[in-house]
Amino acid sequence: MLYGPPTSGKSTVTSALYQLDQRFALARKLKAGNRRGTEYDFVTAEELARLRSTGRLMLETSRYGNTYAIDRHHITGLITAGHVPIVHLGNTADIRRLTETGPWLTVLLWIPRQTCEERSRQRGDCDTPQRLKAWDETLADLQEHVGPPFLHRFRTDLVTPAEIGEWIAGSYDELTTIQSGHRA
Repeated sequence: MLYGPPTSGKSTVTSALYQLDQRFALARKLKAGNRRGTEYDFVTAEELARLRSTGRLMLETSRYGNTYAIDRHHITGLITAGHVPIVHLGNTADIRRLTETGPWLTVLLWIPRQTCEERSRQRGDCDTPQRLKAWDETLADLQEHVGPPFLHRFRTDLVTPAEIGEWIAGSYDELTTIQSGHRA
């Protein structure tokens, strides 16, 4: 799980992980609402309601006037195909809900608020004020909740995506070795 405010580098770190090891794959979220973004599978509110009613949604979040969800079947499909799913999250409640479904490696990606604003404007976001509000909410969320524990914490304005990817991939390999009973 990559957790952080908008523009903290979740997509960039995901790309770096994939470049490093093609087992790592973005778990595309479902999105009901506007059709902006390239990392989503767009659905209608009715399709989301149908998936919800059949228990397929692992989690669901509303932000920016949209609803985002993670489909249990998509995660299972990635794992079955030998991939390591990467999910992008922006609140600790989602982390807690997702960790209830099994073991996840959690990583905090952080940037100062000013960097969030600069990155948002540089990439041409038309909703920079909402992204700054989400940054504020993410900070408050972190300050309010003691957990969840993060295996790693990175300031993405100070560490390169490639370096972060190497740390995450190494930690993943180490954890899977320990879980399978083969200590290094």
